[in-house]
Amino acid sequence: MRKTRTKPSAAAAQRVAAASKNGGQALPDGVEAAGARAKRGAARREAILAAALEEFSAHGFEAARLDDVARRAGVAKGTIYLYFSDKEALFQALVRSYISPVVGTLEHVTHVDAPFRAVAEQLAELFVREIVETRRRDIIRLIFSEGQRFPKLAEFYYREVISRAMSAVRGLLRRALERGEITNEALVRFPQLIVAPGLVAILWKSLFDRLDPLDVRAMLHAHFDNIFGVRRPA
Repeated sequence: MRKTRTKPSAAAAQRVAAASKNGGQALPDGVEAAGARAKRGAARREAILAAALEEFSAHGFEAARLDDVARRAGVAKGTIYLYFSDKEALFQALVRSYISPVVGTLEHVTHVDAPFRAVAEQLAELFVREIVETRRRDIIRLIFSEGQRFPKLAEFYYREVISRAMSAVRGLLRRALERGEITNEALVRFPQLIVAPGLVAILWKSLFDRLDPLDVRAMLHAHFDNIFGVRRPA
């Protein structure tokens, strides 16, 4: 009498796939389940952050409601509290997830041993690609519009983003001054002079771009021409 083969269950198939990724060793059920829960938890957290960005951008920090964040994320409101203690903690996590990695890249680029203008142009491209052309610019706009009413948010953003960025740019400028690539010491004392056009770009894109579109890349290169002189054709 021939034995009929039973089709393996979905769970069994998943265990086989996991074992193949683990060098042929089957993972214990508890470890496997914990890994699946961790993935679901991470995906849920990301969905909440994405929904929070939408709500904060549309309504501002004060008017945004966690009920609406939960609805947009497709979770119960109570689920948000599993990950974030309150709306302020949610906003802080948004900054750490969306903006802080860009600052980390900026810090890394400023340590590249290259001429100052070349590094500055790399940073300008990073700013346009990762901030201006993404929804991250809405987080910065939110700080501009609501930071005065919510000083704790502004203070957090300063510690997490501004102070780190200014320190990195000031170090880059100090090195350029020592090498003779720039001659004006005021740039080292006031690195805001270097980054000011970026802030103008965020404001302009938020308020006036539909009326008068701004080419941010071209504006930043013009800014560098003002500082270093116009590039001559090779």
